Amino acid sequence: MKREFLGRGWKFPVDIGDDGAFLLSEESEDIREAILIILKTAKGERVMEPEFGCGIHSFVFEVINSVTMTRMREDIRKALLLYEPRIEVMDIRSEYIDSGILKFDIEYRVISTNSRYNIVYPYHMSEGR
Repeated sequence: MKREFLGRGWKFPVDIGDDGAFLLSEESEDIREAILIILKTAKGERVMEPEFGCGIHSFVFEVINSVTMTRMREDIRKALLLYEPRIEVMDIRSEYIDSGILKFDIEYRVISTNSRYNIVYPYHMSEGR
């Protein structure tokens, strides 16, 4: 049984199928892609909605320490709370990997199904993405 109440939207990144139609994402995949869109969008990037996105992009030139990592995790939590109402963020863990790469492990629950998922999001400080 399909759970259409979880949503449907354009595939991210946008892609076109063999029939010329836009490919769609459904259910938990649509939610995962929406989370990635939020994380990858810097505040101010969207002209018509400048507050949309995640504030982690403003930390590109910051010194990476425990305080900075905590602030970044909170920015992620706030952005997901504001812009992805279908989920509840359970936990966000962060780790400095190497060469300016931060790894954020985001555990979330889809509210309507009570299913848990996680996303590992690598953030490249040197490139701001």
